[in-house]
Amino acid sequence: MSSSANHNSSTVAPKAFGVPAAELHANAGDTPATTSPIRHIYVHIPFCARICPYCAFYKDLLDRSQTWRFCEAILCELDGQRTCFEISPKTVYFGGGTPTALTTSQLEFLVEGFCERLDLSSLEEWTMEANPGSVSARKATLLRRLGVTRISLGVQSWEDNLLKVLGREHSAQQAEQSFYLLRRAGFTNINVDLMFGLPGQTTEQWELTLEKTIALQPDHISAYCLTYEEDTEFFLRHVRGEFRQDADTDAEFFEMAMAILEHAGYEHYETSNYARPGFSSVHNHAYWFGKDYVGIGPSAVSTVGMRRWQNVCDYRTYIDRVLCGQSPRAATENLTDEMKRMERIALSLRTRDGVSASELKRFAQETNEFIALGLLRKSNGNFVLTQKGKAVADSVAEAFL
Repeated sequence: MSSSANHNSSTVAPKAFGVPAAELHANAGDTPATTSPIRHIYVHIPFCARICPYCAFYKDLLDRSQTWRFCEAILCELDGQRTCFEISPKTVYFGGGTPTALTTSQLEFLVEGFCERLDLSSLEEWTMEANPGSVSARKATLLRRLGVTRISLGVQSWEDNLLKVLGREHSAQQAEQSFYLLRRAGFTNINVDLMFGLPGQTTEQWELTLEKTIALQPDHISAYCLTYEEDTEFFLRHVRGEFRQDADTDAEFFEMAMAILEHAGYEHYETSNYARPGFSSVHNHAYWFGKDYVGIGPSAVSTVGMRRWQNVCDYRTYIDRVLCGQSPRAATENLTDEMKRMERIALSLRTRDGVSASELKRFAQETNEFIALGLLRKSNGNFVLTQKGKAVADSVAEAFL
């Protein structure tokens, strides 16, 4: 998921999913009860040519001596999942890291492996995250031919000086070339990832970035505010006072994105996401509305029924465990109805559809106060954030948790 920032404007597709057959069969009580097919799969590819100093997702520098074994382990874990669950996906999402950091042959091996192992008759969307610096015509053509339908391109900014601050390996020119290359390969569903609130970024630069993006006519735009996540270089620099975050300026960036992108015809269907009609992310929708999903790969999180688990956050350990028939799982959590309710409110409130009024029945005082403040409104039996409320989505959600 690309995806790197989390804020009042974040929440992206989860970096998650997976439990191997060996452990599930050995511990029948650990097998999540489900009679329905798993419809959503996430695959985590942690490799990056360069580590971005703001990214808090699990990633590691590309090691060509390990990538083939890694690909074999991914398919091996998928085989294990198939013995435990009926998997008939509506969505498949390859995130990272940088999935396109793999070679063309490795991507072909992985994607064909999924095609051979899964019933894809119900597939609606197959997303591949891509870094502009690792996109080639050959890779793009291959992925489109094999059935990948959607590309999420991690542009982040069209300003070269800001790309350098972010530690990105691509230039603005490379990003534009990569976009057109993907179009020529036949991709009719491309997301462009953007970030605002960057160190030294001006409102003028952000406006130009939005206008430049609109001119390319992508089908989907994700606009995230930079947050300073622990265990990142940016967090340390923020603590030292080298980088400062200004809530008022961030709000101005956010409001500018809403105004400019909606005026250009993009529907603001989730706090950080905008789409042309018919191009909202099916995979992200499943996550936001609490659907079961299975994750494969190191650090991947899965949620099936009332059980959630996460794989080890080390790709070497992950490879060794899976190829030796051992579980890659590192932690398991039993969810409660209350935990599910809290997640459902926090995530669905960020969406255009909002939260069912019945979910907030016991919060009558809070909802009335937010309505009086102009942050919430009633729509079709749901409570929905207003334009003003969208800028403080997380703060509103916290009142109901």
